[in-house]
Parts: sequence; C-alpha cells; structure tokens
Amino acid sequence: MNHLAILTCALSVFVLGAPWYSKAMFLRPWAKSNGIDPDAPRDKSKGKHPANVFGVSFLMAWIAAYAFAIVVGHGHGPLPLIHWLHHGFVCGIGIAATSFAINYQFANNPFVLLLIDGGYHTVQFTLYGLVLGLWP
Repeated sequence: MNHLAILTCALSVFVLGAPWYSKAMFLRPWAKSNGIDPDAPRDKSKGKHPANVFGVSFLMAWIAAYAFAIVVGHGHGPLPLIHWLHHGFVCGIGIAATSFAINYQFANNPFVLLLIDGGYHTVQFTLYGLVLGLWP
C-alpha cells in the first residue's frame, strides 16, 4: 500500500473543496439550502474553531482514502487507471452520495443540497481513483 499516495488523496479533498464550496461554484446555493446567508459576517461564537474543522476533515478524508485503497486495490497488483476511476466514481455515487440521500430525506433537506454534497463526494472518490491510479 502506497502511504504517500493515500496521504495525497486525503489532501486532495481540500484542493477540491476550496473551489467547490466557493462563491465561484456552489457556495451560494449550498448556503441558501442550509438557511445561511453567505454574505453575512460569521458569528464566531456559534461555529467550531477552523483548526478543529480542518483537522477532523483531514482525518476523515485520510480514513476514507485508506478504506478506498484497501477495498478497491489492496493485494491485486498493478491495476489500470480506468479500474481506479471506475471504482472511485461508483463508490462516490453509489455509497457516499446515496448515504447522504438517505439522511437528507429524513432531514427534509432540499434536493439541490444533495446534488452539491453528493456531487462533491462523487468527485472526491473519483479523484482518489485518479491519484491512486496514476501513482507509480
């Protein structure tokens, strides 16, 4: 198992998340769907410290990348890039996004929120596949 590739996968979620949840892409519809004004000043007393948010997010991304590498490619020898991309997409849309869909149904969250968050995690796992598939 290539630990550096898995670390790169975990870091890649921040490279993906920064533009995905920015005003240039999906921040406004995401915020609206969550009842948040993206232009209002943040009330620092109501949120978690950024170090905690990013630290826990990194840890979860690292665990997800490890799990993905174990399930999709561990012990199978070298696999073609298409294998990794296909499985990344399937894990993203078929496991992560559908898990959000279940929770969002019970929470009565808007469908657009599922498209944004489920789409993010579909791209996340496809990106994991890209990194692991291209890594020597």
